[in-house]
Amino acid sequence: MDSSRKLTVSELTDLIRHSLEGAFASITVEGELSNCRPSSTGHLYFTLKDAGAALSGVMFKNRFRSLAFEPKDGMLLRVRGSLSVYSQRGTYQIVCEEMELAGTGDILVLLEKRKRALAAEGLFDEGRKKPIPRFPATVGVVSSPTGAAVRDILNILQRRVAGIRVIILPTPVQGSEAAPIIARRIAQANQWRLADVLIVGRGGGSLEDLLPFSEEVVVRAVSGSEIPVVSAVGHEIDWALSDFAADLRAPTPSAAAELVSASREETLNRIRRLADTIHRTMITRIERVRLLAKPFSLDDLEYRFRAILQPRLVRFDDAKEELLAALSERITLLRRRLELAGRSLEAGSPRAILERGFSVVTNQETGKVVSRAGDTNPGDRLIIRPLEGIIIAQTERVHVPEEQ
Repeated sequence: MDSSRKLTVSELTDLIRHSLEGAFASITVEGELSNCRPSSTGHLYFTLKDAGAALSGVMFKNRFRSLAFEPKDGMLLRVRGSLSVYSQRGTYQIVCEEMELAGTGDILVLLEKRKRALAAEGLFDEGRKKPIPRFPATVGVVSSPTGAAVRDILNILQRRVAGIRVIILPTPVQGSEAAPIIARRIAQANQWRLADVLIVGRGGGSLEDLLPFSEEVVVRAVSGSEIPVVSAVGHEIDWALSDFAADLRAPTPSAAAELVSASREETLNRIRRLADTIHRTMITRIERVRLLAKPFSLDDLEYRFRAILQPRLVRFDDAKEELLAALSERITLLRRRLELAGRSLEAGSPRAILERGFSVVTNQETGKVVSRAGDTNPGDRLIIRPLEGIIIAQTERVHVPEEQ
């Protein structure tokens, strides 16, 4: 090729495209899947990487729909396809025709091992999680001050709760130096009690970009925070170990801002609606009672009361009269029985017997009562006691009738 010839960018790119696409028309590449993002058009965009390099890739929707598994960041994949140069951006990528699992990526293995160890310590237990305040006065944001996530959070807070205080605790959100700074910002917020709730997170990125939020030092700082923490790392499909340690996980930073800022206007409107509902309910019930009570005048109520009470009073009077009559009859019967008993008692008394002409005869010597002729002998002296006085007599003769 003539080195003195001047090439346009398009010409050079065409040369590179023809060289690459001709030399690598069919290749098989193995690497760890990262930054896996299905697009709205149905295509799958991703990155294959290893320890030393990264390769962009795309699988068009007609091939992507036929996959037997769902690709996720961290998977170790084996893909077959061809290299293609994207001229508008001056980049190359592999256009994937086939994709299969080749194992588990190193990053996922590391994260899974770390997750099990931290879970065993109880850092992810539900009992440790604190409630998120509904109306915080101050919100702390641990994130990059120049990132889109912070701008989204500020915009949403300003729109929903105008005047809320927001403290930005600046920190890098990717790279090896990010994790210790994130943990330090969380500790500082707790030390000085800078906020009522903390949002810890960043916008979307590849699995490697989100790694600082899965570092042990960050997870322990989130779990140990006395201030409630909302973890908002990446997009909805992204995840980090800080999500499990946080008191609440938000799918995005914007969602985190909404979760910690219940709109005061919405709350006031809801209170107004509830007040209106209560008022209408009370008015309705009062009107219902008024309609029910309308037919009942004082005279009518008295008449109804007497109609209920009078039969019962009559029954009470009848029962009283029946009881008095029964008692009177019983008393008359008992009085007659008492009179008869008195008469019988009087008739059987010794005085009454003596009054009828009978006397008590006793043997003067023995003092025994003579009730039969055989109880005395001729010559015995007898004492006879009539109703009044004493008669002393002597037995001259005894006549004992013969037994029949």
